[in-house]
Amino acid sequence: MLTALEVFTTVVVGVMVGVEFSVAFVMNRIFNALPDDSGQLARAHGGRMLGAVMPFWYIGSLVLSAVWAVAGWHHSGAGLVVTAAALLIVSVVMSILLLVPINNRGKTWTPENRPADWKEQLNRWDRYHYVRVAVIVAAFALLAAALT
Repeated sequence: MLTALEVFTTVVVGVMVGVEFSVAFVMNRIFNALPDDSGQLARAHGGRMLGAVMPFWYIGSLVLSAVWAVAGWHHSGAGLVVTAAALLIVSVVMSILLLVPINNRGKTWTPENRPADWKEQLNRWDRYHYVRVAVIVAAFALLAAALT
């Protein structure tokens, strides 16, 4: 049963990393290249869609990692899992304090109501997101290493 939990947790976190990596390095670059206001509208839609799903995914990943850490405490790799869970806590705190406030504003913007500094706010979100992606990639790598 522990093996199934380990694999499931690693897959859930890995898919989350893939989505967030894609947002950072693929989707936002595509959106930024769209003409006129299309990019801002696409980011607002993405903020609404992913903003509804990602809290459950981040918290779920953290809970799965914590359960793995407790259930596998006396197995090899437990320290890696605990460290991965700590990094996932960092990602959740970063999300709540830094990214979610910007996302909550940005997902309501239209070309008619967006603030004058909307591009600066999106650029700030992008910078925070790059750091968060690095944190969750490190957590994923530790979980994968703990499997061996």
